[in-house]
Amino acid sequence: MQKGRPREFDKEQVLDKALHVFWERGYEGTSLSDLTEAMGINRPSLYAAFGNKEELFRRALDRYAEKGPGAVHREALAEPTAKAVVERLLKSAADSLTDPANPPGCLAVQGALSCGDAAESIKKELCQRRSLAEQELRQRFERAKAEGDLERRFEPESLARYVMTVLQGMAVQAAGGAARADLHAVAAMAISGLAAAEN
Repeated sequence: MQKGRPREFDKEQVLDKALHVFWERGYEGTSLSDLTEAMGINRPSLYAAFGNKEELFRRALDRYAEKGPGAVHREALAEPTAKAVVERLLKSAADSLTDPANPPGCLAVQGALSCGDAAESIKKELCQRRSLAEQELRQRFERAKAEGDLERRFEPESLARYVMTVLQGMAVQAAGGAARADLHAVAAMAISGLAAAEN
């Protein structure tokens, strides 16, 4: 009698399951047993399809950025004005961070906040990804300034850092149980603060 699971499985589906486990427990808080149980595959299948745990986490991060809540960042950058970029980022973040279909908070912010030395490469990976997101936002604000869409007093680098700091703070608040309305209030305050500074 054959007991093993078949090798064939939908890689996208099992990657989504792994993503949710990492999102809920963080990188170091997730064991291989947690992953194989959630993904419904055995360890040899996991290794064959995704490599080791670290590589699986990176693939999950890519999935998060491409098709999950991380996609909001890319969509927001396409907005026609700097103000619309900020509004889209903060309001969409309030929704995605509190989506009941997902764990609360942000995988890219919380994924390795409390990792030990063994997960140093993962901490660096997440820092690099957050830094890239801030750089993309800064470049978008630089373009807005060149187009005359952003007030002179706004320095693109500082504005990008401010917006990312608000976003990351919202993620921490969501992980701590903040309600969607609470995060929308934070977003509204940040947006109104920027609008007031324009006047």
